Amino acid sequence: MAALTHHGGRIDAAKALFPDAPTPWLDLSTGINPVAWTPPEELDVDAAPLPDRSALARLEARAAAHFGVAAERVAAVPGSEMALRLLPLLGVPQPIVAIRPSYGTHGAVASARVDQSALDDWAGQAGSLLIANPNNPDGVHRSPEQLARLAAAQERAGGWLILDEAFADAMPGSGFDGGEQVVVLRSFGKFFGLAGVRLGFVMAAPEILARLRDLLGDWPVSAHAMAWGSAAYADRAWIAATRIALVERTAALDAVLAHHGLTAKGACPLFRMVETPGAAAIFRRLAAAGILVRPFADAPGRLRFGVPAATAELERLDKALRHG
Repeated sequence: MAALTHHGGRIDAAKALFPDAPTPWLDLSTGINPVAWTPPEELDVDAAPLPDRSALARLEARAAAHFGVAAERVAAVPGSEMALRLLPLLGVPQPIVAIRPSYGTHGAVASARVDQSALDDWAGQAGSLLIANPNNPDGVHRSPEQLARLAAAQERAGGWLILDEAFADAMPGSGFDGGEQVVVLRSFGKFFGLAGVRLGFVMAAPEILARLRDLLGDWPVSAHAMAWGSAAYADRAWIAATRIALVERTAALDAVLAHHGLTAKGACPLFRMVETPGAAAIFRRLAAAGILVRPFADAPGRLRFGVPAATAELERLDKALRHG
């Protein structure tokens, strides 16, 4: 079971643990959009030569426009997790303190963790405060005003704020640009449903981005990432329609969970968290039915549910919960 509590998407491990489960498996263990953006047929990517530097500049400019920041404050990386793991090398003040609960990778790069309730009256401290917004796995979302208060508290204490906004694209208006002592990380794959492209971004002061570019070299992401990312961020119609569709799908998921006495928590429309004493039994019941949700080793009473893509998948979840 350890493989399934480390992070989502471990269908291979689930198949080994539950070999008699019906197939195909329904993977609800991640917070990745189940209906991915599709590149247009005319978008031809030549992966033979090294990518043109102008393609990288175009990608970063279009991402910056989507984020609402200046292009010179944005650098592409091969996934936001890579950016997290590089934080200690980028010159952000140490130590890094992460809140809990949150991503396992946050704990891996941080020197200490504090309960997120500590943020209610956070007075700031030296070093860097690392938080996710919206948070994972509980979906807690903090307003720009709350983030501005945390950034100001950190600045007064001589510290920095690092924001992991991997899920922010699903929630318009949730991005935060806090100035020179704030570093923001963004993910392409979660909202656009293309985690395998391995594309993310860092928004930071120029000196931080200069160190990042030195570490990653001249070709930080692939030709496909550059081409697909540039096209996807320019697809305003798809972005707007997807934000609406995700809210509708999440409402339908909430209703199914509530029908089985499970209260969905969180503001992020890419996943929901459930807390129940029967979490372990529910996880096993769903896995035996070929449905993978996310368990947590450090919180055995929690389960995270990704959003089903279609009515048939929602009905399959409903049936598995009903016949437990």
